[in-house]
Amino acid sequence: MMNTSCSLKSRPVLSKVIFVYVFCVLLVFGVSGYFNSNTNGISFKSSSSDDSQQNCFCELKGSINDCGCNVDTVDHFNNVKIYPRLQSLLVKNFFRYFQVNLQKECPFWKDDSKCAMRYCHVESCEEGDIPDGIRAASGDFPEESPNFKYKESSQSFPETNCLEDEDLIQELSYLNTTISSRAQEEFEKWQLYDEADENFCILDNSKDGAEYVDLLLNPERYTGYKGDSAHRIWKNIYLENCFDTDTVNLRSYLPPAVDLDQVCFEQRAFYRIISGLHSSINIHLCSKYLLDDSSSLLFGKEGGNWGHNVDEFRRRFGPEGTGGQGPQWLKNLYFIYLVELRALAKAAPYLEDEIFYTGETEEDDEVRMAVKELLSVVKSFPSHFNESLMFSSKLGAIKLKQDFREKFRNISRIMDCVGCDKCRLWGKVQTQGLGTALKILFSDKINRYTVPTKYVERQQFKLTRTEIVTLFNAFGRLSNSIRELENFREFIR
Repeated sequence: MMNTSCSLKSRPVLSKVIFVYVFCVLLVFGVSGYFNSNTNGISFKSSSSDDSQQNCFCELKGSINDCGCNVDTVDHFNNVKIYPRLQSLLVKNFFRYFQVNLQKECPFWKDDSKCAMRYCHVESCEEGDIPDGIRAASGDFPEESPNFKYKESSQSFPETNCLEDEDLIQELSYLNTTISSRAQEEFEKWQLYDEADENFCILDNSKDGAEYVDLLLNPERYTGYKGDSAHRIWKNIYLENCFDTDTVNLRSYLPPAVDLDQVCFEQRAFYRIISGLHSSINIHLCSKYLLDDSSSLLFGKEGGNWGHNVDEFRRRFGPEGTGGQGPQWLKNLYFIYLVELRALAKAAPYLEDEIFYTGETEEDDEVRMAVKELLSVVKSFPSHFNESLMFSSKLGAIKLKQDFREKFRNISRIMDCVGCDKCRLWGKVQTQGLGTALKILFSDKINRYTVPTKYVERQQFKLTRTEIVTLFNAFGRLSNSIRELENFREFIR
């Protein structure tokens, strides 16, 4: 029977140590670099008909590991039902403006490798371009905070308030219903600490110097950022987040392929999620590759001819150059897709009540209707990922869940070490979106969520605007990757 929990009694110490060797080092040496793009040739469509070149897709069929559905089911569901809806939704103002701090210093090493290429540059927004409703909400609706009730501004009664009896107001006025600003700050710190306890990532906010970026003006694509700095990012994402790395010397052994069926479900899921994210990003870079730079030289404007680079796709995923692992990495894309799909389905009651406010009434109404339609389709998927199988073992489950959460927080911190601003931007979007999905899946509060009323405050579960924006955009990137796989299939045939 397949082991589906991390019980310490069920796994000998020796096998645990062996797993750490093969698991962690495989991730470092077996997965292609995030940004390194040493292609064998630039082409829109491959001219090779060698059958071996088609093996990128040799394992991209049949059932998806640890899930109850197959590749063909996901392909059809995404390409026909999900992808078109997401493409029309993510261009709306609520989802296109993302608040991010691209100036944070790397917390792990001195960042001395800033990308100077023009394609690494992020085009900033003018303040007037951002809808008033989004700028006004940059504090993520502080009036919904539990400490808001203690502030002086919350003690005044509007004319429509039920407490219209002046005598009653005066009778109650002897109470000092305000607190000092210092105490308010402490309450806010307590609240942030409580909320952060469930977060799987570190979010940027306006207090930290975050600014708005238009994602449509800064599409994710190959920028030319490569070399040691680029490799160091993924190396540390994998190495620094391996389980029990202090028990082995990770640099001393290059292992054979890992049999993930011999390790616990949680560690298999962790590997497949990171590998799937990595695969998705590599697909984006191969599908939006700079094929011709000549048109971008005129007047110094960014332009160029961007398209599919089939040879680069083969280099990153073909079995010949990846030790036979590339096709399985593609399959891991489907695993992370199902994880985030399940998060959207689970958060549907919350998201269906969200107002998606930007201040532009007509578009806000369209977005609310489009989101409800998308969520209806998401909920109709017949074989959702079953997150209840994770952290279900009584022995060590709490500690494992804490480790799992801290490792993903570390990944979001590593994004501040990316030397290419555009790569950093989209790395943050996708890791924060993934972190939001994991928060939804493993939050105890969302299981108790009820639709708020005028008498019930929205405190049992909360997503900030940044979390919602990254959740949808990150899932949009995965959806796009699966759609692009269909294009590469056609090119390689």
